[in-house]
Formats: sequence, structure tokens, C-alpha cells
Amino acid sequence: MDKIDKKIITLLQQNARMPLKALAENVFLSSPAVSARIERLEKEEIIEGYEVKINQLKLGYHITAFINLEVAPVQKPDFYPFIKSCPNVVECNCVTGNLSASFRSSEEQVHRLCSQHLLLQEVLMLIRRCLQIIKFIKSS
Repeated sequence: MDKIDKKIITLLQQNARMPLKALAENVFLSSPAVSARIERLEKEEIIEGYEVKINQLKLGYHITAFINLEVAPVQKPDFYPFIKSCPNVVECNCVTGNLSASFRSSEEQVHRLCSQHLLLQEVLMLIRRCLQIIKFIKSS
């Protein structure tokens, strides 16, 4: 990866929809040359994808909540697919410290946020119960 690749990456980070012609003008190459470089960067997985920034307020999601949970390591294989399936969860991260998961959720109304949080607590409790049953069966 050279200076031109780094410049292309910087420009795409600023505007992922920048036309090839504009990119080419900024790095003093032809459009086909820039296209080939972008394709190579994608193939090498340096560029992993392109994102869209959404204005949650304009979609009616007036509440943004940052929710922290303690998820035991044995719960993670069940928890992460579940949280991924929640449509209003915008972001989920593993964190260190007393808690192990932090996620951001956008909601239209407070009661929906509360019900989502309660559902997550129920899922974690269910996972804990299943693990206790499995431990009991193994020890029997």
C-alpha cells in the first residue's frame, strides 16, 4: 500500500460515494487506475465495505439509549445472534470491566425501550437457567 492508496482511503472515508472521476483528480491518476486500486483494496480486505449514516430522528426514533449488560462468556454464543436480530440495536460492543456488553439502541417511545431491555434480561436469565440445567445434568 502506497501514498496514493492511503489518499484514496482517506477520500473514501470522507465520502464513500465520491465519484471515480473526483477520486482520480485528487490523486492525479486516471479513473480506470483508481478503480483498479479500489478493487485491489477491496480484494485484500483493506476496504471491508461502505456504510450509510442514518438520521434516526427523521425516521421517528427520538430516543437513543446506551445499555450496558453483564454477559457471561458461556452466554455469548446465544446472546450475540439474538442482539443482532434486534432491529433497533444500532451498535453492540464487547467491553472490559464490570460489564461485558454495551449496545446502542434507537427507539420511538420510552415504553418500547423498556420492553426491549426487559426482553434482554429475560433472554439472559433463560440462558443462565439452561446452563444451570446442563451443569446439573453433567454432575448427576
